[in-house]
Amino acid sequence: MEKPHAARPYAEVIGDPIAHSKSPLIHGFWLKQLGMDADYRTAHVTPDALGAYVDSRRDDPLWRGCNVTIPHKLSVMEHVADPGDVRTSIGAMNTIARNATGALFGTNTDAGGFYAPLGQSDFTGANVAVIGAGGAARAVLFALSRMDVASVTIHARNALKAMGLLASFGLKGQVRGMEDSLGEVALLVNTSPLGMKGFDPLNVDLSPLPEGAVVYDIVYAPLETALLKQARNLGLDTVDGLEMLIGQAALAFEIFFDVAPPRGHDDELRALLIA
Repeated sequence: MEKPHAARPYAEVIGDPIAHSKSPLIHGFWLKQLGMDADYRTAHVTPDALGAYVDSRRDDPLWRGCNVTIPHKLSVMEHVADPGDVRTSIGAMNTIARNATGALFGTNTDAGGFYAPLGQSDFTGANVAVIGAGGAARAVLFALSRMDVASVTIHARNALKAMGLLASFGLKGQVRGMEDSLGEVALLVNTSPLGMKGFDPLNVDLSPLPEGAVVYDIVYAPLETALLKQARNLGLDTVDGLEMLIGQAALAFEIFFDVAPPRGHDDELRALLIA
């Protein structure tokens, strides 16, 4: 697999598809703000090429790591070390990097990125609904399991998989179909790619949600999803995908480049991302 030609440190994001990713804009913005001589790029990696990609980066001294997006968050765990036991906690990896000895390891910054914009809200004892049961859902459920919510309803196509997720994270709740109606939940999170550019739309009626409910869509391409537009029309609070994206990217940036990103420029960064 081809590597960047510039002889300077670099990190990248891998996925299939990958053209929609905003990670290069985020990390590139932070690198520029800090005046660092480093790169951040995209790498289109298909599922059958994942192992070869990881192997191609093991002995590249310039490679600092990569973010991992759809559909590799589960399968990448087969190719790297897991010192934080992500496999049995969150169960998905979104960040791969190199440790002090040069070995590649995986971790997950999605859970921290998801929680960051909710930190000022208290969902203790609240009922929550989550759409989707994939890799991103695992990070969200991990975070919810530490927020003392009362119950979680997962809307998913695969009921057995969703029930297994509830059990693995010790969450009380139930599983419903993707088309089933929502209950009166205080927080709704879309963790599926539905509504993302290139994917099927997400068809859900938000009218059962009570006043003051929060609708959180982790999709960020487009930023104004149909789900968030419907929520705003109903007067509900919303959290868009850039909040989680920037939050998880900040944690990954520090892992890759050993310096915290300049978060004081978040407003400028968001303007760049939505331009």
